[in-house]
Amino acid sequence: MRKNYYQKMAFLGMFLIIILAFQKYTSKEKEDFSDVKFISENTIPLNLSEFEPNDLDEKQWQNLGFTEKQIATILNYKKIVGGKFTSKEQLKKCYAFSPEKFSELESYIMLPETNKDSKSNHFKSFEKKSISISGKFNPDHYSTTDWVKMGFSERQAEAIVKYKSYLGGSFISKEKFKECFIINDENYQKLEPYLILPSKTPEDYKSYGKNYNTEKPKIKYSSFDPNTLTIEGWKAFGFSEKQANTIVNYRDRNLRGSFKNIEDLQKCFVISAEKFEELKPYIKLDPSNFTKTEGKKVEIKQQETDFSKIDMNSITFKQLLEFGLDEKAAGSIIGFRKKLGGFMNKEQILTTYNIDKELVGKLISTCPLNTSNVPRYTLVDAPEEWLKNHPYFKYSADKIIFYRLSNPDDKKIWKLLKLKPEYEARMKLYLKY
Repeated sequence: MRKNYYQKMAFLGMFLIIILAFQKYTSKEKEDFSDVKFISENTIPLNLSEFEPNDLDEKQWQNLGFTEKQIATILNYKKIVGGKFTSKEQLKKCYAFSPEKFSELESYIMLPETNKDSKSNHFKSFEKKSISISGKFNPDHYSTTDWVKMGFSERQAEAIVKYKSYLGGSFISKEKFKECFIINDENYQKLEPYLILPSKTPEDYKSYGKNYNTEKPKIKYSSFDPNTLTIEGWKAFGFSEKQANTIVNYRDRNLRGSFKNIEDLQKCFVISAEKFEELKPYIKLDPSNFTKTEGKKVEIKQQETDFSKIDMNSITFKQLLEFGLDEKAAGSIIGFRKKLGGFMNKEQILTTYNIDKELVGKLISTCPLNTSNVPRYTLVDAPEEWLKNHPYFKYSADKIIFYRLSNPDDKKIWKLLKLKPEYEARMKLYLKY
């Protein structure tokens, strides 16, 4: 009896507790949770201050709250973008930065917001470069290279030389030199004691400047036969010695000694369309001078080589000259072939610079092409040096090297590269599967 009594009392007690709890839960009075605090995942507060991300080492990145894996990603990304972060916008694209993490650090990052801002500050950064001067010098005698050696950037050096040309070929005086917009006051103060120039601009500067005539001398044209014109004759028409030599070589080697018509002359790549129009009214082709140079018959040597048996991946410089190409075209083909490691199809040869495509078209239609000895790799196994030097791969080399660290599969790497179809197609010529 007592046992049943105690069980009933216990049951009633439990029942009352449940009713009271339910009433409290459903009551309109709200519990005060103001003192409740949630524990964040990162319980260690970061002591943040302004920082230049290009100067941070692994430990410093770790102090900012990044893991070893994230740090490796950041440093690899830095290599991919050229070894230096240039803007916050660029840094934000790094996979290691979550939106929350970047937002936390953004105000402390010492970088311009965008690459445009970085470019706008381009010239400001020049002021920080130190100028080194070895002794007194005449700036009129300095080339672009000399100004670069002194400490100016290549673009600044070119601007200084152009300014000299604008003045007529001489800086005239220290006053005029100082007016060059590239040279700020600080650099001028450093340079001024070493300048071998008059301090003041001569009063007769306008007439003095005429001695430095920048206008091209007017060329007196007269009727001429391009098949008898010498190098000196071409130079008299305004061509440089190098251009004149090219025209004569083109005539004697490519065309076997003579221009047969005006169109042959027009095809010579050193003669611009404007220059050709100037020359055209004075060109007089005399058929009696065909296959003659300076009045002497040119002996046309018969080809000794059977080009139908010469592989385009082993053809020599001399054999290309024998076929009729000039030295510049032959050198371009040999050089391009060397960079590629060998041609994989004949269309590639026609993309070579400085060639007569019509003549080279005849060459490749005659010569066979053997590709069995051309080195080929997979994206995963390709040597880094090969990737960075190959004309088709060098612009994507850093990305390939980075992606294959975590994705050692060619198909996945291609997806990550997201290249234009034409770029991918020519790269695949040198890949094995």
